[in-house]
Amino acid sequence: MPSKTVTVGSAVGLHARPAAIVAEAAEKYDADIDLVLEGGDDEAVDAASALMIMTLGAEKGARLVVTSDDQAAVDEIAALIESDLDAV
Repeated sequence: MPSKTVTVGSAVGLHARPAAIVAEAAEKYDADIDLVLEGGDDEAVDAASALMIMTLGAEKGARLVVTSDDQAAVDEIAALIESDLDAV
């Protein structure tokens, strides 16, 4: 299963606005996309749910593992998480 480890780039982490942007992008894929916070409790959350993304408490610089059966989904979600979504 494709996965990629990325660093959160948003200045204040994955709060409501960045989480909503990631979730909206994830919703367009048929495959499930999971996010796991490195150093957290290893619980995977659904990337298509802004609320679940926010439960990770991922601050700027936190590392997340993005996993899906769809490589394109992994690449797109990983790129979003690495960017500063507060600047969009």
